[in-house]
Amino acid sequence: MIEKDRYIRQLVLPEIGEKGQERLKDSKVLIIGAGGLGSPVALYLAAAGVGTLGILDYDKVSTSNLNRQILYEDNDEGKWKVDVAACKIKKLNRRIHINIYPEKITREKYQRAREIVAEYDIVVDACDNMATRYLVSDLTEELSIPFVYGAMEGFCGYVSVFNDGSSYKRFRDLWPDEEQEYPDEIPAIGVTAGVIGSLQANEVIKWICGFGERLAGKLLTIDLCRMEFHLLTI
Repeated sequence: MIEKDRYIRQLVLPEIGEKGQERLKDSKVLIIGAGGLGSPVALYLAAAGVGTLGILDYDKVSTSNLNRQILYEDNDEGKWKVDVAACKIKKLNRRIHINIYPEKITREKYQRAREIVAEYDIVVDACDNMATRYLVSDLTEELSIPFVYGAMEGFCGYVSVFNDGSSYKRFRDLWPDEEQEYPDEIPAIGVTAGVIGSLQANEVIKWICGFGERLAGKLLTIDLCRMEFHLLTI
């Protein structure tokens, strides 16, 4: 049963309607990373009525997270992110189901990672390191599960979609050099995380409800300092 009073503002959208809302309710979305990107993704998908959210993160809340990771507050420092995230999301929408995974997925634990990913309809990359992204890309490609990629640095960010069935382009086509080194600490401001995470959530909703032009085979690049938006073909 759809809660029409709760979702009335999106039910009137022809792209969603009651059929789309039912699809959202029946869907299962895995968010890998509960930080700057994962926070807005989780909040907006929960608000939209996604029935099941999986949240995977092995980190605890620290003070340096609070400028951009909007799921957390001062008094959450030292707590597991997945525990706090689940609590906050339940306060926003108590009717959705939340699975938490306070663990790190690695090549050494490939089978465990595969078991988690296989439980979901679509996966959101909200992690902060390339090793995990390559792993998630390989897993979702193997399982034919759509993969919504997002990344940010400072005022710049990127969004794309892979494995959704409409494009043969792969994450490794975009980033082919797995051996390239990347900095451990990336400059980050909350507004960029909010924009990129919101766009990722939008791609998930479009895929679930089956409307719009998705970012499969394309890369959306954003520079909020110069207010430049570019849509590139991969």
